[in-house]
Amino acid sequence: MKRHLNTLYVTTQGAYLAKEGEAVVVRVDRAVRLRVPLHTLGGIVCFGHITCTPALMAMCARAGVAISYLTENGRFLARVQGFTPGNVLLRREQYRQADDKYKTAEVARNIVSAKLANSRGVLLRTMRDYPDSRGYAALENAAGRIGWALKQIRSVSDTDGVRGLEGECANIYFGVFNHLITSHQDSFKMNGRSRRPPLDPVNALLSFLYSMLMHDTRAACEAVGLDAAVGFLHRDRPGRPSLALDLMEEFRPFLADRLALSLINRRQVSPDGFETSESGAVTMDDDTRKTVISAFQKRKQDEITHPFLGEKTTVGLMVHLQARLFARYLRGDLDGYPTFIWK
Repeated sequence: MKRHLNTLYVTTQGAYLAKEGEAVVVRVDRAVRLRVPLHTLGGIVCFGHITCTPALMAMCARAGVAISYLTENGRFLARVQGFTPGNVLLRREQYRQADDKYKTAEVARNIVSAKLANSRGVLLRTMRDYPDSRGYAALENAAGRIGWALKQIRSVSDTDGVRGLEGECANIYFGVFNHLITSHQDSFKMNGRSRRPPLDPVNALLSFLYSMLMHDTRAACEAVGLDAAVGFLHRDRPGRPSLALDLMEEFRPFLADRLALSLINRRQVSPDGFETSESGAVTMDDDTRKTVISAFQKRKQDEITHPFLGEKTTVGLMVHLQARLFARYLRGDLDGYPTFIWK
């Protein structure tokens, strides 16, 4: 069983990362701020202007620790990693099945079904906790419509149809997202899903969390030898990690959306921690970004029982277990891909 390893997130602008023995050292203004043994890390994520020495990159490549570079706001730029592990026969089978329209439709149905079930679970949880809220009727209606879509998706035979149903349910879900916010309701309002750029604090928070989830999902794909660029639900596009996007769909509501709502509703983030540029793009300040990263890391350490394997694990390892299950499905060890459905 894979061990839960930490991810080192570096947000301090001008930080300098170097190799010191078998450890990663973070220096700011030539002063050592942090020293971390490499064997405890599963990845390093650098936000903004961060420098890494060639010696550190080489050590990370040999150890299988990928270094990802993102903008300060979380948009992916590049990734440094060593030789891709895994069996070439697995990747060849992935390519064959990704070209099979029946296989892609089957996988897409499973993934979207899990995403819809988990999205509906977020709505039902709020309805249960706040039965007297003004948005109860809207949430109930949205949960019912997504429940209807869950039944309909079983009869959808092609991938485009699955994508269309997923898009409709995303509009329904985000259309009632404001009713899930019980604190700071005047300051945290979502005007539909906006990505590039996010146009309000809620979208800025979601996009940042999705970026970190993407890093973990992509690393999980590559750790088991899958090609993160060849997906089933998401179309192939140069530079797009389509399979990683596929596998993270079932975790968006459970991990990213719920964490965003928790941060807002528990007042761990405030409206003052977000800035609006002249173009209308909304970004987080440094303190808010650190708060979000800390909460994300803490959430990944929570224990959970895997619904298919029946074993206790951590939330952070769930994406790695799903990648392994997907590899087993491609090899023919499983009749279908057992997606993660939050209970």
